[in-house]
Amino acid sequence: MHVRRATPAAATGRPPGDERPNWPVLAVAGSSRGRRGATTSRRRLTRWRASGLLRAVTGSNDRDSRGPSTLAVHGGEPYVRPGRSLTVPAVHASTYPFDNTQELVDFMEGRLERPHEYGRYGNPTVEQAEAKLAALEGAESAVLMSSGMAAITTTLLGMLRPGQHIVLTADVYRRTRQFAGQVLQRYGVDVSIVEPNIEAIASAVNDQTRIIFSEAPTNPYLRVPDIAALVDLARSRRIKTIIDATLATPINMRPLDLGIDVVMHSATKYLGGHNDLLGGVVLGKRPVVEAVREQVGMFGPVLDAHSAFLLVRGLKTLALRVVRQNETALRLAARLEAHPQVKQVWYPMLASHPDHESAQRYLRAGGGLLSFEIHGGLSAGTGVIDGVRLFKIAPSFGGVESLIEQPPLMSFFELAPEDRARIGIREGLIRVSVGIEDADDLEADLVTALDRAAARV
Repeated sequence: MHVRRATPAAATGRPPGDERPNWPVLAVAGSSRGRRGATTSRRRLTRWRASGLLRAVTGSNDRDSRGPSTLAVHGGEPYVRPGRSLTVPAVHASTYPFDNTQELVDFMEGRLERPHEYGRYGNPTVEQAEAKLAALEGAESAVLMSSGMAAITTTLLGMLRPGQHIVLTADVYRRTRQFAGQVLQRYGVDVSIVEPNIEAIASAVNDQTRIIFSEAPTNPYLRVPDIAALVDLARSRRIKTIIDATLATPINMRPLDLGIDVVMHSATKYLGGHNDLLGGVVLGKRPVVEAVREQVGMFGPVLDAHSAFLLVRGLKTLALRVVRQNETALRLAARLEAHPQVKQVWYPMLASHPDHESAQRYLRAGGGLLSFEIHGGLSAGTGVIDGVRLFKIAPSFGGVESLIEQPPLMSFFELAPEDRARIGIREGLIRVSVGIEDADDLEADLVTALDRAAARV
């Protein structure tokens, strides 16, 4: 498709000399398709090509080979922004007016590029965040939504039909499992939830299977499936693979490079990194992602401009934060494994982890989350939780502040102990999300709390 930059008069119908502020507008030659569907992707591609974003969101032939820190700062960004702003502007607008009826008609018929006419279909700040995420993940396209669960539910609802089948691994996020079991099944989708190993997944696959969905690493036990075997299995059966890579981040693993079809993240966690926004993102090849984008325009789980602005700001330091969290988490995991009060530690870069071999194969580092079980069960765990001073008692993970929680109480409080045991949640389990504080201080805080708990046993 040939694209040429239009003059202000030709693009907007304004008389020569009219200097009112105006978004860059593109005239698109050879396009006369309708307003939605494929034309949405065409408009987005044209805008990205003209603004210098194309390299960040096209396929492997145009993939940006710069390092992760450079991509975090510069990936997906045009050299010059509106108003010559160094930072990405936050565009707070729900609608984008036309200058005249001819501009409207040209836009609807696909001959004219300009911002979307309505905020549910797009926002300039959100699109900048999407382009940066696509660059970081090595994806052709990305679509942001209002939360990680919005990304998961919208994608699965859009990709599955009654009578089809999805396989999920057993320790994906509990709300994902609940959505599959309570909502997808209600709409006629068959659901299998299996252990996160290739043998169990292969046994569950049937002729109606359309999606295999897993996390890598998983939460809270940091399991890492054999991704190469998963990809081989799925391709042999023409099944789409989806990985929720929230815990890995694009710094520690890029699943698309490993052959996975679709990657998801809760942008609330490491991508935003400051515990001040909610968001989710879906990344992959353009046809799949643009089909999901059409669902977003229908269902409406859009990300707001301010959250997108905060996300872009957070992404600038993603590599710095994750490297620090990797280092500190590994140090804490090794220290905890040596503590007499600790029964077991789950961290993928420890040799004792059941998926250590897969982790070494697929992950650059182990990430900032770790879990451990202590002697004494639930009450002993509560003593540790209440004994720390730097760690905040809170759900979530991936921010600059270190967090701690007891999954039996925080995430599975409504279940009886025997029901928790049935799904693998141990009474003495503690989960730690490592922030960016000094490792010496975090280690001292955690060890002191453990020592005090041990003294009370």
